Amino acid sequence: GRRVESMLPLRRVLLARRLPLPSQSAEALMLARHRGAAGGWARTLCAKAEAKPEAAAEPAADAAEAEAAPGTSEGTDGDAARVAELEAQLSELDEQLKAKHDQVLRALAEADNARRRAAIDVENASKFSVGGFAKDLLDVADNLGRAADAVPAELRDSEEAPVLKNLYEGVVLVDTVLHKVFSKHGLTKIEPLGEKFDPNFHNAMFEAPDPTKEPGTVMHVASPGYVMHDRCLRAAGVGVVQKPA
Repeated sequence: GRRVESMLPLRRVLLARRLPLPSQSAEALMLARHRGAAGGWARTLCAKAEAKPEAAAEPAADAAEAEAAPGTSEGTDGDAARVAELEAQLSELDEQLKAKHDQVLRALAEADNARRRAAIDVENASKFSVGGFAKDLLDVADNLGRAADAVPAELRDSEEAPVLKNLYEGVVLVDTVLHKVFSKHGLTKIEPLGEKFDPNFHNAMFEAPDPTKEPGTVMHVASPGYVMHDRCLRAAGVGVVQKPA
């Protein structure tokens, strides 16, 4: 029945054109060819329909990859830039830390130096606070020494002049006590007779030849010198042996 229905349009065309109708075998062959062509056409349509989504999916995937690729590249570049920025900040902070550390060390060194200078100043103030007063008393000590030396040696222990003897003993006693007070406060008397001339503690008043002594030797002490805590308070006035011509 289906074959007859399928062949009806063909028969109508043949009758309209007054052509002879095909035999049953020829109709069967034509119907088979028609069905084969239809099946092939259907299969082609199905294959095209199946291929279209895959073909459409491939451009979409390519587009997605193309869209994702710039984003990934941009993200990588952004991370690298951020890392470089952080490294620069870290380097700057390291430099600032080194500078601050150097400033702290310098401040500590300056503070230590200030403490040392202050300690030295305090020590010197304690040692030499009476320096001016002691220097003024040196003339008194010199005059006491001159007064004692003015008494003749033969009359110092003589009973013939007891007044002069007692005066001499009193002057010597005052001079002794005064020099004890000097020593108590770090003031020391120096009489460099026979020593090598030292310009830091000696004041050369004159030079004279003396073949028995080495040139530059102190041969005479006109006035004793005084030293306070290794600092020369007054240089000794001396005469020095002259170098031979």
